[in-house]
Amino acid sequence: MRIGVVAPSCPLKVEAAERVQALAGQVGASLVIHPQCFLEDGHFAGPDEARLGALTEMLADPGIDAVWFARGGYGSNRIAAEAVRNLPEGARWKRVVGFSDGGFLLAALHKAGLAVAHGPMVQDILRKDGEDAVMRTLRWLARNDFDALEPRLDGPAFAFNLVVLSSLMGTDLEPDFTGAELLIEEVDEELYRIDRFLFHVTGQPGFARVRQLRLGRCALKANDRPFGAEPEAVARHWCERAGVPYGGRADIGHDSQNRVVPFPLRNRGAALS
Repeated sequence: MRIGVVAPSCPLKVEAAERVQALAGQVGASLVIHPQCFLEDGHFAGPDEARLGALTEMLADPGIDAVWFARGGYGSNRIAAEAVRNLPEGARWKRVVGFSDGGFLLAALHKAGLAVAHGPMVQDILRKDGEDAVMRTLRWLARNDFDALEPRLDGPAFAFNLVVLSSLMGTDLEPDFTGAELLIEEVDEELYRIDRFLFHVTGQPGFARVRQLRLGRCALKANDRPFGAEPEAVARHWCERAGVPYGGRADIGHDSQNRVVPFPLRNRGAALS
């Protein structure tokens, strides 16, 4: 299996690329790391055109079996709609994996009919126990390893970073959540912001179609004053207000324990609408 690596948000560190390249062979895979991953243009891994071009190239290449996002950060939303506007035909048969800021692209590509999944990315190798994280994605891509999946999945599911989810709700990128459970996680936000984002997400009409919500790990910043509730209580509160069941915790997050969550398969001839 040949896995193409692109950086739709921020640049990939060379050390991470080298370490994961060495691991890929353990599952019979090889990484094809696009040079764009190491570009720098202010905050981004190259300008929008370069990031979009690298993604399109990997999706179009018949020698690439899957596409793996290098890392998160910020920027994939700037190219998401354009990425599916003229989607290469061969792209519809490839898996795409990422999370965090990459959720914008996952949402767009999913609506276009691709098989996408929330899962650890290349730069996660630099976390403590990061090898476990990247091997989870590699094993799932190369071997369909069910042990890599979030253990409580029991039907259609989506997984998103909460800030990303809040930003895409109400846009053309918003998924159809009908009958699916929704898993969320967050990092580097104060608890009052978690409350605010959940207010927005649960207030959108599309959220009413969610089967249940589950809360992943939230690595929080301290509030300037005690908020008075823990993340799970906040999630329960907004689920109750929206009339959507709260299903407990989820094994996802910005850490090396992060699991793979495949999105539901759609019509491969679908279009972003």
